[in-house]
Order: sequence, then C-alpha cells, then structure tokens
Amino acid sequence: MILVTGGAGFIGANFVLDWLAGGGEPVLNLDALTYAGNLETLAGVEGDPGHRFVHGDICDRTLLERLFAAHRPRAVVHFAAESHVDRSIHGPAAFVRTNVEGTFTLLEATRAYWSALPQDERETFRFLHVSTDEVYGSLGPDDPAFTETKTYEPNSPYSASKAASDHLVRAWHHTYGLPVLTTNCSNNYGPFQFPEKLIPLMIVNALAGKPLPVYGDGLNVRDWLYVGDHCSAIRAVLARGRVGETYNVGGWNEIANLDIVHSLCTLLDELRPDAAGGYARLITHVTDRPGHDRRYAIDARKIGRELGWKPAQTFATGIRKTVQWYLDNPRWVANVQSGAYRDWVARNYAAREARQ
Repeated sequence: MILVTGGAGFIGANFVLDWLAGGGEPVLNLDALTYAGNLETLAGVEGDPGHRFVHGDICDRTLLERLFAAHRPRAVVHFAAESHVDRSIHGPAAFVRTNVEGTFTLLEATRAYWSALPQDERETFRFLHVSTDEVYGSLGPDDPAFTETKTYEPNSPYSASKAASDHLVRAWHHTYGLPVLTTNCSNNYGPFQFPEKLIPLMIVNALAGKPLPVYGDGLNVRDWLYVGDHCSAIRAVLARGRVGETYNVGGWNEIANLDIVHSLCTLLDELRPDAAGGYARLITHVTDRPGHDRRYAIDARKIGRELGWKPAQTFATGIRKTVQWYLDNPRWVANVQSGAYRDWVARNYAAREARQ
C-alpha cells in the first residue's frame, strides 16, 4: 500500500485515478477536504477495494501515527499543499500551516514509522515530496531554464512555503537518513482542476460569457505540463529515482499567459461556437498581482536521462483534451462553483481595475 496525501485535490486525485487504473497497489488517501479537495473527482474509484479514503489533516500527528500503524505503507507520496499564489497573498497563514508545519509533522510521523521497520522494508521505503518550479524564482527572457541545482529565490508566500517544505525534506534525508525523493513540476493543467487557476478559470468564464481576466500585459511565461504526464513522471521517480535526489518535471512548453487565453478562445470557438462573435472579445486586462514572476522554464533533461521519462502530450494535444473534458463535464464544474468559490473570485478580481 502507498499513502497519498492530498489525494482529493487536482494533481493528487489525478495521480490516484492513474495509479489505480494502471494496476498499482492499494492507496490510502488522506485529504483534509479544504475548498479545492473534491471527493466527486474520485467518483470513478468509489467502491474500489484498492482505494481507502481518510478525511484528515497532515498536521494531526496522532492520526498520522494511527494510519501508519494500521496500514503499514511502503511509500508516502506527498501532494497535500495550499497551492494558489493569489490566495497566499490574501492569507499566507494557511500556507505556512499546511505547507511548512504540515510537511514537518508528516516527516516526523514518517521518520518514526520508518525507523521501526525491519531492515529490508526500511531500504525499500520511499517518501516522495511533490513540489513546484516556483521555488526557483523568476527568469529573464534569455535566462537558462531551471535545473535541479538552481538557487532557490521564492517571491510569493506560496513559493516561500513550498521552498521551506523542500528544505525540510532535504534535511530529514541528510540528518536522519529518511529515503526521500523530490519533484519540482511546472504549471499543471488537465481534467478536474479547480477553476481558480488560469486555464479552467478562462474556460468556465468564457462559457458563462464573463470577462477573461488577464494579469498585466499577459506576457508572463510558464512551462505547461499535462497532469497525466506529471502522474507518469511521479510513477517513474517513485520506482527508479535515486534516493535524496530532486527531479524537475516539465512539459517543454513555454507559453505566455495571453497566448494561452487566445488558444483557449480558438478551441472554444471550434468546439462550442459563441453566437456573440467569438470568445476573444471577453479578454480583459486587469491590474497585475504583487510580485508576479515574469517567467518560469523547466529543464527536464535529468529525469529524461536518468529515468527515461518524457511527456506524452504536446500542448496542442493536452489543451484540446482539457477543453473537451470541461465541455463534457458541466455537472462537475457546477458543483465546485460553490458560494465560497464565487466569493473568492469576487474578492480577488473586484479590487483590480480593468485596463483598457
């Protein structure tokens, strides 16, 4: 059995579904079900004897100890995190609690469990920590892409809290010998993503005829990774990664935010035509967010060289799959658009004056 934290969130739930569909061993899925945790995403494994869901918090040491003792996982795959930059600007305390204190508590509970295992089980046990490229800071237009040895320069409360968690994971390996692995991924997109992130927000707003808010000039560049490819990378790292190593995971797709939005409008014009004259008319530039990093780019050569991994999706194929999924699943979208979500969108964008 493997223990997955945050397995009802976007990336975690996609990983659980992918893992079980691929014939992986049973999953013990621990999630606190905050606003972005959604059990409906896991409906496909409801009743599956290989999936055991536990509603709980990684900051709860007593619960963690009980789960380790009862289920004896052979690995931990740690997704649980607060992950949205804008939310971290409005409320950084939750990010420090979950991403820093939660990771610390999980590491300590894992260390206690791992230390008591028989020697052969200790040697095969793994703790895989899923992190982000945002810990590396911002790149200039001509700077080389992030490698695993890039200096950490986080610029938001979110990225600072993830950087702290990365450092804790590293320290628990070097100090205590805990067999850890770390992945730093680029921007994920795909099915089941909560519509506060760029791609699902634009799809949902466009279909509703609402403005498509683009920060600043829209030329902030990100590397885009289809979530299914991310799941396959995590499988590879868990199976074959060298203990104590970090692996950057990217899609080799550097694209400006404004170009992403135009691509989505073009796809929606094709797949769900807009009688009012095309979705691009809804694009609205709004005041940029504080500390907005200009460019991220992932150098994913190490994971390719050492583990033979590469993304299966191009951006063109991945974004088409994603748009089609949102068109085919209006019920899921409607159900996640709770009052709390609408309040958040209103609070975040109401204060940003439109730029014409």
